[in-house]
Amino acid sequence: MAKIIAVCLSEKKGISKKAVEEIILKENHGVVGDAHADGTTHRQVSLLAMESIDKMRSKGFDFLKPGDFAENITTEGIGLAALPVGARLKAGKDVLLEITQIGKECHAACAIRQQVGDCVMPREGVFAKVIQGGKIRAGDAILVTEVEHGK
Repeated sequence: MAKIIAVCLSEKKGISKKAVEEIILKENHGVVGDAHADGTTHRQVSLLAMESIDKMRSKGFDFLKPGDFAENITTEGIGLAALPVGARLKAGKDVLLEITQIGKECHAACAIRQQVGDCVMPREGVFAKVIQGGKIRAGDAILVTEVEHGK
């Protein structure tokens, strides 16, 4: 079963996020209290697989942990980067997310890129908008509920 490993937020952009007990996702807005949540962009929530973090760890950066790549949700057991735009994910009991972007251009001030010389987020991170809000926490299930190819 795919699950959520960590939920993270930060009050400022351009820094790593801190793992917290739970996050509240607001429909068409993002993670309540997170610097990236403003409802004006299709990148309301960021997700990264623990498997992607483990790839970086295997290169000798074993200090890396969930949130270091500025992702809101760290998952395990789900191939996030292989999902097409338009795929929908159910997280926890109530949250419904729709993938809106795969990867991104890493900004010059990327803390991880400056520290280790590479960042996996541009290749394997995904972004989503919140279709239905609610609370999620580490240990909650996450699953693909719908995949629309060609979107």
